[in-house]
Amino acid sequence: QVQLVESGGGSVQPGGSLRLSCAASRSIFSIYAMGWYRQAPGKQRESVANFMSGGITNYADSVKGRFTISRDNAKNMVYLQMNSLKPEDTAIYYCNARIIGVVTQDYWGQGTQVTVSS
Repeated sequence: QVQLVESGGGSVQPGGSLRLSCAASRSIFSIYAMGWYRQAPGKQRESVANFMSGGITNYADSVKGRFTISRDNAKNMVYLQMNSLKPEDTAIYYCNARIIGVVTQDYWGQGTQVTVSS
């Protein structure tokens, strides 16, 4: 199991930047996948960026070149640097951890609101 706590959301004007942080309650080194999802009002939750086992990093096409996911294994932290923000990036952002075992389980943080508006 793992508990996840996000922080760093807020309101920003288009073109601005935010950095989201996700604190995990245990070592993230061996977790199969960790990353960020978002859910806008009236829309399904979607993957934004994630790390997978083996060093693979994935980004949604809509954020490539603007967002960067990073991790600090020593601090059990995952970050999402968001630059050149657009109004369509407005959503609740969730940290996710996927742990592979006898049963594959997804763990979620409580979410942090990001609002991009002029």
